[in-house]
Amino acid sequence: MIKSRIAKHLDKLAKANQKALATFITAGDPDLTTTAMLLPLLEKAGVDVIELGIPFSDPVADGATIQRSSERSLAAGTTLRRVLDMITTIRAEVSVPIVLMGYCNQFYRYGWQQFTADAVAAGLDGLLLVDLPPEEMDELYPLACKAGLDLIFLLTPTSDAERIALVSRKASGFIYYVTVAGVTGERKNISESLAAELKVVKNTVKLPVLAGFGISDPQQAAQVAGYADGVVVGSAIVKLFEQYQGDELLEKVTALVSDLKQAIVTPAENQKQ
Repeated sequence: MIKSRIAKHLDKLAKANQKALATFITAGDPDLTTTAMLLPLLEKAGVDVIELGIPFSDPVADGATIQRSSERSLAAGTTLRRVLDMITTIRAEVSVPIVLMGYCNQFYRYGWQQFTADAVAAGLDGLLLVDLPPEEMDELYPLACKAGLDLIFLLTPTSDAERIALVSRKASGFIYYVTVAGVTGERKNISESLAAELKVVKNTVKLPVLAGFGISDPQQAAQVAGYADGVVVGSAIVKLFEQYQGDELLEKVTALVSDLKQAIVTPAENQKQ
């Protein structure tokens, strides 16, 4: 079986005893031109997996920061088709995996078969649909597998052994562990039970486990990286899109990403500081 770009990249990190940094931004916030400019800069700053959110009018899993980001993107006219076109344009400049994260309705309306074909042609590597669990994947799953598109699923603090086993069987690329119960957004503290929860998951699943939701700064990223195979940071980055624009926005985002990557390089040492 041919390994996907996600599998190859995360395998390489694991062999080097390094942790992965995945970052989330909403595609098209404030416009797709800015997104296209930012993606190569994210890779240069140390990002291992780029998650692009597809804006949606009712993002029920997202907190206020990402909801407002979706609103700005929708106001700029962002669509799934336009995001795929943008990925096609910049793919030659970006070698790290790109994952789309969104809600089922937009992809269903696009058409599962058409989407998987267009996504792979554009250079997309993975898909995470927040509101489409493995049990509802009968139509998409075989198409994605045939096309070579990784399907990424969520596990949460409330996931029982049966759910963990199901996700382990169905997922590819990596598993996204939600560190908190609730929506996306920055948190002041990391859950005291997170280390034990991730130990259970990592002892059960074969894929790399990246943990996200609520990671607010480099120190928290380092802490979580000590328990998981990598971290996902979203709201702390997306918040910058409310505060800055133009070149200053690009500089602020890449500076934060660079700090996050540096923090997880040697997570055990960072946790002692």
